Amino acid sequence: MKTFKNPIIPGMYPDPSICRVGEDYYLVTSSFEYFPGVPIFHSKDLVNWRQIGHVLDRPEQLNLDQTPTSRGIYAPTIRYHEGVFYMITTFVVADKGARKNFYVTATDPEGAWSDPHWLEDAPGIDPSLFFDDDGKVYYTGNRQPPTGQKYNKHNEIWLQELDLQKKQLVGPKYSLWDGALKNAHAQESPHLYKINGWYYLIIAEGGTGYTHAVTISRSKQITGPYEMTETNPILTHRHLGRHHPIVNIGHADIVETQEGDWWMVCLGSRPYGGYHRNLGRETFLVPFIWENDWPIVNPGKGVVEEVMTFPALKEQRWPTSPASDSFEAEKLDDRWNFLRTPRGDFWSLNERPGFLRLKAKKETIMEEENPAFVGRRQQHINFSAQCVMEFKPETAYETAGMVLLQNHKYQFRMEVFLANGQPSIRLIKREDGVEEVQATQDIQSNNIYIKVEAIGQAYDFYFAERPSNWITLAKDMDGTTLSSDKAGGFIGAYIGMYCSSNGQESQNAADFDWFDYQEIH
Repeated sequence: MKTFKNPIIPGMYPDPSICRVGEDYYLVTSSFEYFPGVPIFHSKDLVNWRQIGHVLDRPEQLNLDQTPTSRGIYAPTIRYHEGVFYMITTFVVADKGARKNFYVTATDPEGAWSDPHWLEDAPGIDPSLFFDDDGKVYYTGNRQPPTGQKYNKHNEIWLQELDLQKKQLVGPKYSLWDGALKNAHAQESPHLYKINGWYYLIIAEGGTGYTHAVTISRSKQITGPYEMTETNPILTHRHLGRHHPIVNIGHADIVETQEGDWWMVCLGSRPYGGYHRNLGRETFLVPFIWENDWPIVNPGKGVVEEVMTFPALKEQRWPTSPASDSFEAEKLDDRWNFLRTPRGDFWSLNERPGFLRLKAKKETIMEEENPAFVGRRQQHINFSAQCVMEFKPETAYETAGMVLLQNHKYQFRMEVFLANGQPSIRLIKREDGVEEVQATQDIQSNNIYIKVEAIGQAYDFYFAERPSNWITLAKDMDGTTLSSDKAGGFIGAYIGMYCSSNGQESQNAADFDWFDYQEIH
């Protein structure tokens, strides 16, 4: 029997939404304060996915200036209707600030996607779109109940018609459902479907931590009333404890294959070294069937498993992306992101062909700004990441190197700097905004190889002045610094390249010849 391994998309790819167009499947996930926004993937078999770009890849589409960590782009939904792709999402400005909902469109999922169509009077987060048989289009989201919250974070799901010509919500708002679980907070992530004459409403409850859950209700009328199944929640791992291999399963979307089978994508995490989730929330896949017009997820087991039976689809593997990026292409690979919308001419693949040049910016990675940082997700529990950098610091303010990033207050920086006029390399551990230098060594070369290896939560840091002549800088550093369970928020760890003048004017730059990331088996 053919099997596949979960997660199907490892690393910080949460809040998955999926749609099918013929024999092609498309999936999007949240991206928060990282740019470009909303990575989009393509698959033929639901298991093997290739990234085909980002939905929000232009600064005019996405202004992330000063966006706090774990804010920005939340919970996108992707849908397809009559030749047009729709992606709708929430832009969260600040912790208690505005939540703005918008959608973009494209006729080709690889882009270009339109500029945002901002929706007025659309409260709440996690919007979704539903195209009904009669040609009407409906918006669903969450909000505080108009009659008031009965307990903390008590929300309801609401619905309103969307006029695609006016690009605005029209008509009355309808309250649909406030969830199945008594006193379960954060009713969100609504998706509406019409199947066998029923309107089904699938939502998430319990928050995005270990109490996360998927619940469902249905109605013969789109505006309700909605009835629940006695089998709710239809999917959760809350009863398995924080130390189960897969936790906080929730936030689901469903799709029917061309063969008539049903599958669900959802988010989940893989804790390790205790209840620590350095990888953030990842994308998982699980089958379900219909029984008495209600879904039964993974029949006989009811949970998402690490190894599951492959869908009844012809397997389609894509060419494997090389572990090493030598920066020979004309544009950055889709695996790379900036922190917030890139402002200024601080990076280049052309000024020195074959290198990624990062110019020292005043902004630092210790602030909620747009520093000269280019990073990628940590996607494995055991991994190795290394790069080679050419950098000659000219002042005591200039630094460059590799950063392992959870957020601006929690990180590791292995950076080259000037110590009393002598080029040196150091490892800095930053926790809750407090920095501690873990190790420092003098160096003689301007060409420095930098490497980190992690086995679980034990992170080892190395450098070399000649290829493969590795010198240990620090060993057994506690990797839980990179866990959102220590740092707060709900994003996963990033690894990348960095250059800064730390608030001072500078014309200096660091050149990176290649960057290599791979799993350690």
